[in-house]
Amino acid sequence: MINVSLIDSISYPNESSSSEASFEGIPNLILITEKEYFELKNAVGYWKSLHHRAREREDQLKLELLAKDAENRDLRQRVFGKKSEKRGSGRDQNKEKSAKSTRPKGQQRNSKGHRRTQYPELGVIDEKVSVAKKDGICPKCGKPYCSFGTEESEIIEIDVKAHKRRIIRERKKKSCSCKNVAETVTAPPVPRIIPKSPYGISIWVEILLNKFIYCQPTHRQLQTFKELGLPISAGTITGGLKKLVAVFEPVYNALYEHQMTEDRFHSDESSWKVFEAVEGKIGHQWWLWVSKSDSVVFFQIATSRGADVPGQHFFAVESDKIILICDRYSSYKAMAKQLEFITLAFCWAHVRRDFLDTARKFPQLETWALTWTEMIGDLYHINNQRCLHFNKELPVAAQSTDFTKYHCKLLKKMEQMCTEFESFLEQPGKNTTVENIVLHEAKEKVLTSLKNHWKGLSVFAQHPLVPMDNNFAERAVRNPVTGRKNYYGSGSIWSSELAAMLFSIFQTVKLWDLNCRHWLNVYLTACANNKGRAPEDLSSFLPWKMDENCLHGFSKPFNTS
Repeated sequence: MINVSLIDSISYPNESSSSEASFEGIPNLILITEKEYFELKNAVGYWKSLHHRAREREDQLKLELLAKDAENRDLRQRVFGKKSEKRGSGRDQNKEKSAKSTRPKGQQRNSKGHRRTQYPELGVIDEKVSVAKKDGICPKCGKPYCSFGTEESEIIEIDVKAHKRRIIRERKKKSCSCKNVAETVTAPPVPRIIPKSPYGISIWVEILLNKFIYCQPTHRQLQTFKELGLPISAGTITGGLKKLVAVFEPVYNALYEHQMTEDRFHSDESSWKVFEAVEGKIGHQWWLWVSKSDSVVFFQIATSRGADVPGQHFFAVESDKIILICDRYSSYKAMAKQLEFITLAFCWAHVRRDFLDTARKFPQLETWALTWTEMIGDLYHINNQRCLHFNKELPVAAQSTDFTKYHCKLLKKMEQMCTEFESFLEQPGKNTTVENIVLHEAKEKVLTSLKNHWKGLSVFAQHPLVPMDNNFAERAVRNPVTGRKNYYGSGSIWSSELAAMLFSIFQTVKLWDLNCRHWLNVYLTACANNKGRAPEDLSSFLPWKMDENCLHGFSKPFNTS
């Protein structure tokens, strides 16, 4: 049978002529009219267009399916997967399992162990245990045993109890007849951190530490007090905390003023709930910003996550040039455009995370992504070796030979990475299958981000004191995030401001390796002696103003005895 398309080469006869006579000699010919022919020919374009659209729709659905599969793998890893960032194929994991040693965990038999931990700072309460009367007599002859010394051992205990301090103030009455003098005199009252409050400093120390360091909700601490025989209403604690805002505000302001004298910062931010209605603001989502320098960790609460918050914070900085280590959030970039004295140093840990996320979403790219993470790991290692030989007193050009060796090695490694991602981005994608297009776009997305942020990622190379990542700020914000999950944020604006103050104070105290409980006890005692107000001279409570003896004293445990 002849394809209908062959009719194009056949001349059509007149209508009066016979069809059979005109096409003699052509076997198995299908005869159609000219009208039907053109209708079929026009229909070819229609069906081709439908097929083309169907193919496009199929390719689009394949793209969406691959994207959803990648997102599903990522979410399953986040929820159900291991928290370790190590990645590897099943074959590699099996090799690791088989290569594991059969050596038992813990201290090995016949190995030299460490001595029992000593606690020289703990007080000692002697407790004498005597031999029972019946055991002190010889069971045969009945003569008593003779004492020849003692045997000592130690048991470590913690004594947690609530008690009342009954203050008995002496009163005296004059015994003379002198005029214009007081008839009686009374011993001065015991200082209180909150005037007329029946609760002493130790109560507020426990509440503040448990809430802002150990991240416990207030009601849980009050339940503990109740079990100790000290029921306190939540409203009483709330009212007391509100009065303590003025006590900590001068220290908080001193932290900010000192931080503005420094020139290297880490910044990060996290959401924080404030359950108080504010005119013009929708919802209860606020933001807790952290700025960490060499000697201060400073938190502030803000209604937004915009560039104006860090811009206002760093506007008062005294240095001509500062370096800000941060992630790639757009607010920092916008702020750096407005404040030209700020140089942004981006975080390499976030770049590494991009490649690990790509390996998790697209198993086909696992080998490629892990190769990049290994290069980043090499970069960290070289930089660590370089920093070991860095002399802070000398510029980079005048450093030792060992530093220069690792410095050149670092620059060469970065040049190699730069060449690799630029060569990939310069060549167009040649693969035409849907899967290859998706994989190429995934690579391109990660490497384009790396290229766009390369200037900020290279800051550490010329400034050895600048870390490669923003882990200092990430760790600083971890404690407030734990508190947010446990007690959901703050119930009012003043409460959120108190949280920012105490997060700042406690983390700064810990940054200097001081004991927070010791510092807080001494500071609140000084405030109580000042009639519930902050001391006028804060130099003995600011770590950078303390002398060595004071720093050493605050680093010890607080002894209440």
